[in-house]
Amino acid sequence: MGIFDKLFGGGKKKVSKETVETRGMHMPDLNIPVDEKFTIHFKKNGGKFIYCDSFDEVSEALKNIIEENHWEELPFFVMNPLLKDKFSKDNLRFTDRANESEIFFTTCEHLVAQNGSILVCSNQLKEKKLNELPDNVIVFATTSQLVSTIGEGLKTIKKKYRQVIPANITTIKHFQGTEENANDFLTYGSSTKHLYLLLMEDL
Repeated sequence: MGIFDKLFGGGKKKVSKETVETRGMHMPDLNIPVDEKFTIHFKKNGGKFIYCDSFDEVSEALKNIIEENHWEELPFFVMNPLLKDKFSKDNLRFTDRANESEIFFTTCEHLVAQNGSILVCSNQLKEKKLNELPDNVIVFATTSQLVSTIGEGLKTIKKKYRQVIPANITTIKHFQGTEENANDFLTYGSSTKHLYLLLMEDL
């Protein structure tokens, strides 16, 4: 059973849609699993995620995203050479110049359940700010990167990169506008991204 099976009827306990949507933003979080909490907040932020059991499914999902958006002729802006190697068989065109692309293809450090955001740092962005990146973002991540809070994610980064802690740590949170987040004053002045998350099971 996959980690997200409960979201699609596989589990015994379900969180009602009405309960989640009618809670105020300052009320305590519901006592639900990290994976479900992330999914709820991520979707409220306007993100689109595709859950995959294997890398073959990731490749297929990426192909579908490209076809859906008519990106067949566009290069992908990639700053991580390991990501290029991993997807070298997917017939993608890559560029290392942001101004030559409409799509930023990247990994991340963590997926934060607390607010449905994507935690990134200089390993993914180098010195670039979010508003310097293309508006379309595709993130490849795994279920082992899920954390409950931003604080937990920062602790893990500090422990993982003990010798040299990466700079430019930030979160990507504001995705394509939805009815729920359209009037959220916290999004004012931020760099909104049209974001897809390719999430692969690795637990």
